[in-house]
Amino acid sequence: MKKLFVSIIILSILLVIPAAVAAQTYLFSLDKLDVHVFIDEDGTYAIDYILLFTNDPSASPIDYIDLGLPNSNFDINRISAEINGKPVADISKGEYQGTGSGVALALAQDSIQPGDTGEVHVYIEGIKKVLYPDSDNEDYASAVFSPVYFGSKFVEGNTDISMTFHLPPGVQPEEPRWHSAPQGFPTEPETGVDGDGRITYSWSNTQASGDQQYKFGASFPSRYVAEDSIVKSDSNFLSMLGIGTEAICPQVFCCGFFFLVAGGIYLSYRNANQRKLQYLPPKIAIEGHGIKRGLTAVEAAILLEQPMEKILTMILFSTIKKGVAVVEKQDPLTLQISDPLPEGLYKYETDFLKAMQLENKHERKKSMQDGMIDLVNSVAKKMKGFSRKETIVYYEDIVNRAWTQVETAETPEVKSEKYEENMDWTMLDDEYEERTKDVFRTGPVFIPTWWPRYDPGYGRPTPSTPKPVGAPLPSLGKPSLPQLPGSVFAASIVNRVQNFSSDVVGNITDFTNGVTQKTNPIPVSSRGRGGSGRSFTSGGCACACACACAGCACACAGGGR
Repeated sequence: MKKLFVSIIILSILLVIPAAVAAQTYLFSLDKLDVHVFIDEDGTYAIDYILLFTNDPSASPIDYIDLGLPNSNFDINRISAEINGKPVADISKGEYQGTGSGVALALAQDSIQPGDTGEVHVYIEGIKKVLYPDSDNEDYASAVFSPVYFGSKFVEGNTDISMTFHLPPGVQPEEPRWHSAPQGFPTEPETGVDGDGRITYSWSNTQASGDQQYKFGASFPSRYVAEDSIVKSDSNFLSMLGIGTEAICPQVFCCGFFFLVAGGIYLSYRNANQRKLQYLPPKIAIEGHGIKRGLTAVEAAILLEQPMEKILTMILFSTIKKGVAVVEKQDPLTLQISDPLPEGLYKYETDFLKAMQLENKHERKKSMQDGMIDLVNSVAKKMKGFSRKETIVYYEDIVNRAWTQVETAETPEVKSEKYEENMDWTMLDDEYEERTKDVFRTGPVFIPTWWPRYDPGYGRPTPSTPKPVGAPLPSLGKPSLPQLPGSVFAASIVNRVQNFSSDVVGNITDFTNGVTQKTNPIPVSSRGRGGSGRSFTSGGCACACACACAGCACACAGGGR
């Protein structure tokens, strides 16, 4: 009986020892993650990873690293890896323990021991089906990439993450655009040119999280990659939802989030359309110090992101007041422009007048867009180093004081004079139209000296020697000056703003969007179709997220085992 008892004890020990040996406790910090994604001419990805791990002193050795990939369209023979400069011989799909597509790196005798640091270098080339049509421009291809990340129970501390897109050879600096950046990363990437002459977009964040998914995106003209490399529309319902066949099972468990995802897509679509009208470059929002004084009313309108039709109307009135433009016909707007143009005009006035001289509507619109792009960039340059918030408050105060002078005038003569003096600034008020109608609802208006140059139906004055640009206008405070009913004057001014776009540039949203694409590229990383991104842990997987973005090809995360 005693022998039997001893045998049972020994057998129990033998059974427990392997289980204890097999039990693994993973805990590490991902100190650095540096990834370069090369978009090649054939439309494939080449991905270069550097990951720096520090294993916790109390944890098990890091013997495997699961590396999620954008999809299953890769050749394992085109993947190479190193650990601390030594080749990783065992790279396999079969040992990969995450959900979805990826490979496992078996570190074997080079496992990262407790308390040690190890640098892993992985290079993957030839990943196919990673580009999709851009949601905002059918002539553009879109790429979205999410670097590898790991389960939260295995990662501790912050991660220094750097992500760089290398755009296809031949793409010109003004052609591509970046998508919205993840939270914590700069809104505007660092742009550059690599050693092969490729345009690069780079984002970095030294305080990022190794257990969080971050998506980065870029769009570029599709002519720079093979036409058949761009994944076209698919009638398959799952594909339309951005769900790959390898992710069907996880998606079943996540179907409860369908309406949440759909709602998010709708909100993103609405926000993207609103952002098309936000033409200021993101770097203006980076706070500096102090107020930028000396901006003209037109330049202040750019800073306040007033509607484009209002800004163009302000420029029109400015050139009319200076005597270099005369309205020959109001519908459609036709101008008689001084030739040659005098010196002393602002560049945006010269650009406007040159555009108005073009008879071809398409060429005129394009020229006017170019002029507005130059104006936006000029304001951005002037604002460098100054506080946008403080400067906006400063010019809003100017606008309020301008209206106060007009609204508190005690006689029609003084009211007319103050309105002419402050007209440019009063137009910057968001309620400009209503306030103009209210101010001139009753009583006469003593018309400005430039009014005949604006209203072709009003009697033209006898030609005289033109006054130099910038010469002071005569006072309006004389009863002998011509008068108009206030309501007629107000309606004419307000209607000019409202009708400018249809007269000159057509659809104002399309016009503004053409400016925005150059000065503040529109993010498209929340719409469209694509692959699926995943968050893995070594003991199982979390729900696979549907990657609903324009041209989504999200690389995904595995955990060390």
